Amino acid sequence: MNIISFPQRSEWKQLLARPVQEMAEIEQKVLPILQKVKLEGDTALKEFALKFDKIEITDFQVSQEEIDAAESQLSDELKEAIQQAYNNIHTFHKAQKQTPEVIETMEGVRCWRKSVGIQKVGFYIPGGTAPLFSTVLMLGIPAQIAECQERILCSPSNHPAIYYAAKLVGITKVFRIGGAQAIAAMAYGTETIPQVYKIFGPGNQYVTAAKQLLSKEGVAIDMPAGPSEVAVMADDSAVPSFVASDLLSQAEHGADSQVLLVSTSKKFVSAVNLAVSGQLNRLPRKDLAAKAIENSKIILLENQQDCVDMLNEYAPEHLILAVENFNEIGEQIINAGSIFLGNYTPESCGDYASGTNHTLPTNGYARAYSGVSVDSFVKKITFQEITKQGILNIGRTVELMAEAESLEAHKRAVTLRMESLLS
Repeated sequence: MNIISFPQRSEWKQLLARPVQEMAEIEQKVLPILQKVKLEGDTALKEFALKFDKIEITDFQVSQEEIDAAESQLSDELKEAIQQAYNNIHTFHKAQKQTPEVIETMEGVRCWRKSVGIQKVGFYIPGGTAPLFSTVLMLGIPAQIAECQERILCSPSNHPAIYYAAKLVGITKVFRIGGAQAIAAMAYGTETIPQVYKIFGPGNQYVTAAKQLLSKEGVAIDMPAGPSEVAVMADDSAVPSFVASDLLSQAEHGADSQVLLVSTSKKFVSAVNLAVSGQLNRLPRKDLAAKAIENSKIILLENQQDCVDMLNEYAPEHLILAVENFNEIGEQIINAGSIFLGNYTPESCGDYASGTNHTLPTNGYARAYSGVSVDSFVKKITFQEITKQGILNIGRTVELMAEAESLEAHKRAVTLRMESLLS
């Protein structure tokens, strides 16, 4: 990894810049796919499956028999692990569900807010080199808790763990289709695939472009996304081999993954660099990880405050605080997707089974976006009830404000009610 020692603050922005993606060029390739699916439905999906995936599909929907059979194809040990992850994720997310609280803002004026599950949601799980059944749990469980009525999944992967997880979280329909065309199918609906109101899930640059283009048409998506990333802040209390493994666990996602280490200890970062080299060669996905590591940085800074300031500027998706005073530092972090505290809290646990969600904002979007939660699957509807005494109490305030805005009908809607009570 490249070590950069004590850069000036004026250099930070350039050092922390993510690689620029040629999104405009990719969008030009994706747009015709979206338009064709919108116009031709299933016919377009079959054509794209043959063109991009080299497979001929006659029936997109995965049968219930196939989903049920997936369970027998997994080891008992893996099924128990998935069930444990399900339990932890469900426990954490269930606590996010809010009970409506009625607030009386003044006598006779009662207001409250109710969370209602989005009626139809769609999940995308990519094929690629890793069957991301953990993401099925991360998306399906909060949707289940939010009581979304229709939850569909599109994936080109037929890995039994994906089907097993889908059944566990109560996904209603599964379709064997991938790429930008799958995103288009969920956004517009086809003869086979139902339209949904919000789309969730990771994917390659074409899937990302499809989601962003459709969001311009009013289709809700989980969040803007880019390559996955981790930042680590470490001091001499950290274990170099642990930190190296954390950096590599992120790097093995792909060549475009982002890996950053900040520290005040020259001795420590040298030890981490050696540990990264030693561990890298033992990884099955070492070629992918090596490319990510080549583009990654170790930044030495003068003090902890500089480290905190730099991390808040970077706004990482994942942030590991492997420092002695991790609780104190954690309270100072205001821009991050998810934070992992101490030497025994690897990002891997959050990715799979500790309970928090691993679908998080990347590319600096943690400055303004949260990760996926139960809130991602609900909309909030406000209610109010005003009694006879309440309209008398609040009425004059509304009359004066409506009159000042020259909205006479607004004023009259209140005046008529007050007059009926006072006559």
